[in-house]
Amino acid sequence: MTQRECFLKIMKGKQTDWVPNYELGCWGQTMQRWINEGIPIDRMYWNFWQGEPFFKIDRHDYANINIRMIPEFEYNVIEETDRYIIARHSNGIITKALKEGTVRGTRMSMDTYLEHPVKDAETWENIKKRYNPHTPVRYPILWDEQVKLWETRNYPLCLLGNGTFGLYSQLRSWVGTENISYMFYDNPILVEEMLEFNTDFLLDLLEKSLREVQFDYFNFFEDCAGKGGPLFGPEIFRKFFMKPYKRIIDRLKKAGINSIWIDSDGNTEMLIPLWMEAGINCHWPLEQASGMDPVKLRKKFGKELILCGGIDKMEIAKGKKAIEKEIYKKIPALLEQGGYIPHIDHSINPEISYENFMYYIELKLKLTGRL
Repeated sequence: MTQRECFLKIMKGKQTDWVPNYELGCWGQTMQRWINEGIPIDRMYWNFWQGEPFFKIDRHDYANINIRMIPEFEYNVIEETDRYIIARHSNGIITKALKEGTVRGTRMSMDTYLEHPVKDAETWENIKKRYNPHTPVRYPILWDEQVKLWETRNYPLCLLGNGTFGLYSQLRSWVGTENISYMFYDNPILVEEMLEFNTDFLLDLLEKSLREVQFDYFNFFEDCAGKGGPLFGPEIFRKFFMKPYKRIIDRLKKAGINSIWIDSDGNTEMLIPLWMEAGINCHWPLEQASGMDPVKLRKKFGKELILCGGIDKMEIAKGKKAIEKEIYKKIPALLEQGGYIPHIDHSINPEISYENFMYYIELKLKLTGRL
């Protein structure tokens, strides 16, 4: 079986002899630490998303269609000191970012969000103009050539990229986390309009790609929960999100895309039954600090919910004994059941040494029959 065939079999909840070796990538601080610890940089692509031969991370690809604003906002520094930068970014959001500790473009802490582009119906009308799904440059200039190459691929292909499209996440980007939480109650008509617009935009934009390529999976990026639970409850989900999720997923499944992923940090357990009802059947990366234990989730939801991730990054940082304990309590049993792809529960943090990461990768490859 090809890698693609094995991937599709796993996405149906089945056991396979070959299991992909995936990871999400690593912080800039982690990269610098590993360089200092002797990683052979002349052999590194630092491309975890599509495959990294040095770590035997397997190839997968993405159709990088542009769903962002066109035109984007011009990046504009509003204030800068020795400690921080306040700037408006290409998505219209104004943030305050600390300079200290920034390495290779990765900050040591999240930016503080000061302002978002949508505040009311008037500002929403201005933002809508930047989302024309028929703008030609939304598709890569070499799209036709890429389509031909994908016809003979033996690896899985995702429609759009990771961290690209979501329903709640787009509302949050337009309005802000706190503001959208109020808007669900204070201006539900505007929320419904934004969700309908975003759904129409996506479906119109993707129609060309769905006609021309057979994709293997689609990923919703939401990040809609914290350690204590989701940022909205089942009632809000049903009122605002169920219908647009179903519209999108129905079209994807009509095009033969039967593996629908949800990407969210935090504890989303309360929302999983609703996502599954909408047609989502894979959850990742299963943040361990929020209690998203893949063994527990498998017992609760069965193999109708495919699981990816769930290996505690903080345990990987502690050394060989902790790595072995973490790996053996999760990977063997889940692989025996099928419908599981093991990887760290988010990007690789700088607490993880090069030596410990290599030990983790080697042990994972042994357990998956790759070494």
